Amino acid sequence: MSSSKDSGVAPGDVMRGIILMTVAMLIIPIMDVTAKYLSAFMSSLQVTLGRFAFQMIFALAVAAIGPGLAVLRAPNIWPHLLRGVFLSSASLCFFTAIATMPVADAIAIFFIEPMILTALSALVLRERVGPRRWAAVAVGLVGAIIIIRPGFANFGATALLPLATAFLFALYLMITRQLSGSGGMLCVQFTAGLAGTALLGSAFIAANIVGYEPAEAVMPDLPGWALLAVVGGMSFFAHGLIVKAFANAPASVLAPFNYLEIVSATLFGFLVFGDFPDGPTWFGISLIVCSGIYIANRENRRRQTELAARIAPTGPPD
Repeated sequence: MSSSKDSGVAPGDVMRGIILMTVAMLIIPIMDVTAKYLSAFMSSLQVTLGRFAFQMIFALAVAAIGPGLAVLRAPNIWPHLLRGVFLSSASLCFFTAIATMPVADAIAIFFIEPMILTALSALVLRERVGPRRWAAVAVGLVGAIIIIRPGFANFGATALLPLATAFLFALYLMITRQLSGSGGMLCVQFTAGLAGTALLGSAFIAANIVGYEPAEAVMPDLPGWALLAVVGGMSFFAHGLIVKAFANAPASVLAPFNYLEIVSATLFGFLVFGDFPDGPTWFGISLIVCSGIYIANRENRRRQTELAARIAPTGPPD
């Protein structure tokens, strides 16, 4: 784990980043639990559509009140929209999963995403990945299998949806890497909301035209609209906190705090729905968390090695 001295970040900034990340990891499970609650009254597709529509509205409102609507304009719109398509598809898979699965179990499986991103980076982007990181990927996969197996018996193919979420989110992050520095936070939030609203709205309309019962349209009452706005607002706010957290602290420092989401999801899931992971699930979670933290630290060391290589050659990749 890199220190603030190593990264050139002041200790006060690092602590600020940790606090921001911690708050975000408390907010996201509340959003997920709210979405799970809403799924009892409307389809997961409608809940996800509401989440992205309100995220877009919040980004539009904040831009209009603050820096101006010009900040929403993306330099290259199509990659931004594609990123939004992957993100909204991932969210749909996840909200569909937690409609029946415990939130903590689904989030734990989703956290295999760093392992998937590592594999995709090696296979698609041709980044160097050494044997130790491949071993960490394998350990994470074993952890996911341990969590999925009992869930598959109870929930069928739905138990695989968090895995699909992780894969789609890894694709989202790959595009985000390629677009680094292209558009600010409000631009990213708005284009993701726009793409998600367009994609999910089209799917929602088509599903109701053909009479697909699981996606049947439901007119929310006032509390329903308020909760949809809360889901979209929390998504918008949490994403902003995460962006600011990474602006204040190195990724390797923040990586372990990502997994607070599992703890808070377990707490809120238990308080609201009475769900609590069993022993094997906790073991699977521990494997995923350990491998994820290891990969984050090895990735940080790899970047430091590549930086040093600009001055002098170094050893083999990790």
